[in-house]
Amino acid sequence: MDAPEVGRRCALSGGRWWSSYDQVWITSASSLDVDHMVPLAEAWDSGAAAWTAARREAYANDQGAPNSLIAVSGRSNRSKADKDPAAWLPVPADQCVYAADWVADKLRWELTADAGERDALARLAEDCPDATVSYEQVP
Repeated sequence: MDAPEVGRRCALSGGRWWSSYDQVWITSASSLDVDHMVPLAEAWDSGAAAWTAARREAYANDQGAPNSLIAVSGRSNRSKADKDPAAWLPVPADQCVYAADWVADKLRWELTADAGERDALARLAEDCPDATVSYEQVP
């Protein structure tokens, strides 16, 4: 990443960001999306529906872990939408990191995984023997 310059009214100019999902450099901030590693709809279906409004807000704005929110190309974020790893994966070069980050985010927030998601993650784990899942539990 090359940091942009911040101009009047917080307008960004210059800068360059790496979109790991599709392995491309982005040079326009307007082409970036901030993705929830585990999409909000997926989190809802995985246990967030039972949370308080304050906990859901904390999840939606989680900046306490490097894998919770990630800047990616708008194109890749729209492709992912609210899909879990059984239905969507990034390019092969990012799949091991993505799977580890997905699991870390689910564990961090004590979210469940359905059978299809678990099967997809188990297949990825076989292909990613060096992947490490690191997380800090949210109280």
